[in-house]
Amino acid sequence: MSKTVKIVVAAVVVVALVGGAGVWYFALRDTSEKTASLDAIGTPTGTAAGPAKASADGNWKVAPGTDVFVGYRVEELFAGQAVKKTATGRTASVTGTMTVAGATIPSAEIKADTTKLKSDEARRDSFIGTRGLETQKFPEATFKLTSPITLPAPPVKDQEVDVTATGDLTLHGVTKSVQVPLKAKWTGPTITVAGNTPIVFADYKMDPIEIAILKTDDRGVLELQLAFVPA
Repeated sequence: MSKTVKIVVAAVVVVALVGGAGVWYFALRDTSEKTASLDAIGTPTGTAAGPAKASADGNWKVAPGTDVFVGYRVEELFAGQAVKKTATGRTASVTGTMTVAGATIPSAEIKADTTKLKSDEARRDSFIGTRGLETQKFPEATFKLTSPITLPAPPVKDQEVDVTATGDLTLHGVTKSVQVPLKAKWTGPTITVAGNTPIVFADYKMDPIEIAILKTDDRGVLELQLAFVPA
């Protein structure tokens, strides 16, 4: 092999390696957000923590904050499912109310603006406007409690509890009964809630998104991380 040919081959190898690294860095590396967690919820924006209450009883509302969101987690499959990447998108545009009465939560309702879902990729956010979630047609997702949540005991300040919320989830214009495992904690001025539930796209008449060498899985996870303050 001549010196010139060796140089050309070496250059091709370098370009391939650098190009492959670029594809990995910009398209395939895992940039997904951490899962929803109570520990990630700070003081709600503009509340200054608010006055502490003697008990958790009463009406509560979702407070805005950089740590408050409803979102999704889904696997993206590249190159004929040879490579997987976890994609996450979140909207901080969330409203809702909840009532606490002793050891019971008799009512709760959450609404999320799906048109405000943001991920680390503007192209992905654009795609879901007309595919998958089709947020241009279905700009809102809601969850409404259909059965009271019974707690082990009335909330104790700073004590984390595990509960399951049974209710109607409306997504992509379809309403289904779901059970959402949640962790919750009353801190005095706030009630924080975090959890997730699996979503099968076909149940909500959604199709996986498929473009070029990328295709999403046919299911994902709905996540929520919320802070409530007295209404």
